[in-house]
Amino acid sequence: MRSKVTLFLLVAFLAVTGLAVPARAAAPATAPSTLTAPPKVTAPLKVTAKVVYLVDATTGTVQFARRETRRVPVASLTKIMTAYVVRRDAPLDAVVTITKADVRHAAANDATHAGLKAGERLTVRDLLYALLLPSGADAANALARRYGPGVKGFVKKMNAAARDLGMRDTFYTNADGLPQSGGDHSTAVDQVTLARAVMSDSVIIQIAATELHAVEKTSAHRRHVWRNTNRLLPDDAQGLKTGYTRAAGYCLMLAAERDGHTYIGAILGDTGDAARYRTARSLLDASAAAAAAV
Repeated sequence: MRSKVTLFLLVAFLAVTGLAVPARAAAPATAPSTLTAPPKVTAPLKVTAKVVYLVDATTGTVQFARRETRRVPVASLTKIMTAYVVRRDAPLDAVVTITKADVRHAAANDATHAGLKAGERLTVRDLLYALLLPSGADAANALARRYGPGVKGFVKKMNAAARDLGMRDTFYTNADGLPQSGGDHSTAVDQVTLARAVMSDSVIIQIAATELHAVEKTSAHRRHVWRNTNRLLPDDAQGLKTGYTRAAGYCLMLAAERDGHTYIGAILGDTGDAARYRTARSLLDASAAAAAAV
């Protein structure tokens, strides 16, 4: 019921423009007929993801919701929580030595990695770039191992942080979102809660919005160049993270500015890499158009 109330303006706009919305967000019978669609919005709203939640953080209203409380795996969106916990425990200039176990962890799981080598010494700041841009499982393991201390200890911190944030339907089993027995899960609502929390951390936001980051060679490490996996950057969003596993599907945690409004959302279980970006752009365009029409 709450979603229907908070979605009132968007639903009314979509109703008069013929845009498609989920059945749970059907327009009220008394929807206003005075809203008119801006000419720029011509394509139907197309949301192919199984689970979606988008809020306007500026007004505090829900813009779109689909199965937003369903518990599902969230793949590498998990690394946003990893970054959140690291930022609470570690100075940015602290140095972490990469071990063979960190490198093996990524290789053994056929995971995305940052190309780290055993023996390299990198700062926490550098490893946060390695974690969030190429989505390095090697970086995730190194940070979790160092600041648990131990990966199991770190995961306990992640779950404690989730409880503190009110993420009641979230449970982590590792620091990178790789498939693992134990029932790791979250919801779109909880992921938006996490996204809103990290929006207050200027370091995470700066890193998540970076398209390309280079770390020059020193006596402590090789040269690294990391490219962000988020294809919404820089024009359509300012972050935050992509994710994919077969179980989770294609996932996206996003933060975007449109016409003075900040939109924060979670797209989970989309059908393809390009599909999650189409879903995101479609939702943002419709939300911005509805806000402009009020």
